[in-house]
Amino acid sequence: MRYMASYDLMETVRNTQQWMGASALSLASYPAFALVPNPMLTMMAAWGEVTERAYKRMVAKPDWGIYSVPCEDGRDHLVSIAKVVERPFGDLIHFEVQGRAEKSRKVLLVAPMSGHYATLLRSTVVSLLPDCEVYITDWHNARDIPVSEGKFDVEDYTLYLVDFMKELGPDVNVIAVCQPAPLTLVATAYLAEIFPEAQPKTLTLIGGPIDPDATPTEVTDFGNRVSMGQLEQMMIQRVGAKYKGIGRKVYPGLLQLTSFISMNLDTHAQSFTDQIMRVARGEAGDHDRHNRFYDEYLAVMDMTAEFYLSTVERIFKNSEIASNTFTVNGHQVDIGKITNVAVKTVEGENDDISAPGQCVAALDLCTGVPDKMKSQHLEPGAGHYGIFAGSSWRNNIRPLVLDFIDQNAGDKGEKPSGGAKLAAV
Repeated sequence: MRYMASYDLMETVRNTQQWMGASALSLASYPAFALVPNPMLTMMAAWGEVTERAYKRMVAKPDWGIYSVPCEDGRDHLVSIAKVVERPFGDLIHFEVQGRAEKSRKVLLVAPMSGHYATLLRSTVVSLLPDCEVYITDWHNARDIPVSEGKFDVEDYTLYLVDFMKELGPDVNVIAVCQPAPLTLVATAYLAEIFPEAQPKTLTLIGGPIDPDATPTEVTDFGNRVSMGQLEQMMIQRVGAKYKGIGRKVYPGLLQLTSFISMNLDTHAQSFTDQIMRVARGEAGDHDRHNRFYDEYLAVMDMTAEFYLSTVERIFKNSEIASNTFTVNGHQVDIGKITNVAVKTVEGENDDISAPGQCVAALDLCTGVPDKMKSQHLEPGAGHYGIFAGSSWRNNIRPLVLDFIDQNAGDKGEKPSGGAKLAAV
């Protein structure tokens, strides 16, 4: 019960801070106080507004907010979201562009399960929608999943990816971002051995820890310093009474957020101080740069304890992907069995999460893939976020990825009538 009490204590602190922010805003905005202008009341209201919003969004799942996309006919077409596969721990969803001919480039974005929601890839989705049929893995918050649904670890995650790829068929092009890169590589190898007819056409791995020891970072050093017992004692709690997943062991999102912020504490503190001053001066907006960033950054989700612990133990400590010894349901997967899937890796020169060298290691593991079907790109000056959602992605990496897909899958433009594929150019 102490683990559940710890979870409820964190939620109580968060809820109290939200309440204090709301109370400060309401009190300082009381109409009668306007008769006696006082700059401290203005600052109090600004602090309350920023504080309430910050703590409120920590437990709210962000909306995709993608309503339309410009198309080649010069019109904006409405976008709707459809669930293709529904599972307890995550869904496969499709961004359907209404009134547009189906694009022959079919892309599956594998979103990270590393503390944030799949909406972290919103800008990535927006950038791909004009040219592709976009699907994405939409992982669920573990706090909302009843214990009766069972466990979910790295093997279950891999099998989810296998099922999603089988559902989409062999004409899909997979792009894995950050954390899921090693498991997506394994899922592709699993398909190559067990369901070869369902293999994707291309596989693009962006900033993922295929071999964490290739270039150690603060993240990998932490994983190696602590034992699994210490990690479980420090990081794992049981979901409290407020949510459907009551009693489930998780790595709480609020605890993860504390780690995220502590890595750049001075930067975040200055950002919120500046925002309070902007609110006080009337210069802030509901969708200004600060709010757009922190609406996503502060929205965190719980991970199942078994997924978090098995990720640290099997991928970081034991290097099962890097050593090609990963097993799924007792079957040892051989990455060398991938033979006809083109593989591309993308890394950022200044990535402090998955440093250069960690992701490109995938190409050496793909011994069965011809060299002409392998590609790598190191983006100069780019950090971790920039290689999949920033200007580096929009201006440089995205065009390279689409060219890679076209060169190796023959996917370009729209499907002709009758469903025939366009010939490779």
